[in-house]
Amino acid sequence: MKLALIGAGQRGMIYANYAYDSKNVDIVAVVEPDETRRKVAAKSFHVPKDRQFASSEDFFALGKIADAIIIASMDRDHYKQSMKALELSYDILLEKPISPDPGECLNIQERANEKGCMVTVCHVLRYTSFFIKLKEIIDSKELGKVISIQHNENIGNFHMAHSFVRGNWRRSDLSSSLIMQKSCHDMDILAWLANSNTKRIASFGGLQFFKEENAPANSTDRCLHCPAAKGCRFDARKAYLPIRGSWPAMVLTQDQTVEGIEKALEEGPYGRCVYRCDNDVCDHQVVLIEFDNDIKVSFHLSGFTNKISRTIKVMCEHGEIRGDAEQNLIEITHFASNQVDEYSQTVIHTQIDEGGHGGGDVRLMDDFLSNLEAKNKSSISSIDKSVESHLMAYAAEEARRTGCVVDVKELRKRFQSSKQ
Repeated sequence: MKLALIGAGQRGMIYANYAYDSKNVDIVAVVEPDETRRKVAAKSFHVPKDRQFASSEDFFALGKIADAIIIASMDRDHYKQSMKALELSYDILLEKPISPDPGECLNIQERANEKGCMVTVCHVLRYTSFFIKLKEIIDSKELGKVISIQHNENIGNFHMAHSFVRGNWRRSDLSSSLIMQKSCHDMDILAWLANSNTKRIASFGGLQFFKEENAPANSTDRCLHCPAAKGCRFDARKAYLPIRGSWPAMVLTQDQTVEGIEKALEEGPYGRCVYRCDNDVCDHQVVLIEFDNDIKVSFHLSGFTNKISRTIKVMCEHGEIRGDAEQNLIEITHFASNQVDEYSQTVIHTQIDEGGHGGGDVRLMDDFLSNLEAKNKSSISSIDKSVESHLMAYAAEEARRTGCVVDVKELRKRFQSSKQ
């Protein structure tokens, strides 16, 4: 089996490395505008010089040279690259978001179905032991029907600063809104658990903390020579030097020595003061969702947490389910008749799997590669199943910006009519 890789950043390399190292898949071409990343990927996969490209246009000019493509480029590049790949009848593993634009998402879906191509979206949470078990419990009806869900995506304060203040996803015009980029995963999981399409969405949030008015006194534009660095938890040296050789320090530079990191902080974007960047995406957002089957959801996305984690509470007719994905812990509680009687509770420790996203990265690739081999054009995170999550994320951002409750079906009709 042969794959091509478009986007040799962290996510693309995770998928390609697993396919190459564990499944003996040939990576026959690498497309990556960053020369250093392109060379590292080419060396890792023994890609010849004439199959290394800075632009996807040069790669696509070769015609179809692989069985499928991994597209893990920046958000706003996905549409053009996916449509060109489908024109050449490539099957695609597509990093989320599909596109920041719902119309483009619908176009990709329509074109994939016309061409009979598989587009698997990297909604890796569907593949984790934790969410698989949670879905199994809900679908068993052990606690009756679901009435409402509370779900939190806790971004982690340092992750927020790294990726969404200093990093690639800091500006919606360069990538997408925070909820589309970070939480289309969660919109997908909520639609999957609810087993329903969405009716209406309201949302509130904004950029409240990571802006200049909150900068420490006497602070400067960059961390390395800042008089306020000692008392600032966002000092870039504190953020990156203690974790050299691992994420997110690996994003800064291939040279993970102290000198290499400090040079990157001196010259690159990750040495900037978090209060004086050009970021505009939210640092917190609350979303209220009503599904067609009458399930109600409150979703909280926040950069103001100590750990990176997802926590959930599912409230059903006859009991409740509490879960912590980071701890691989699920509690099932059957309601008692009163406050003094003993209640029935089951505690489940879900399987701890190897690989990122609780094993979801590995299972996603296993699913994608096995479907390729079997010529099965569907998957549990196919484009047909994944578009709803992107409409939800877009609706949430529109609701936040306008202060209106968004009818998701009307939103879908609007973008479908705009394609005509």
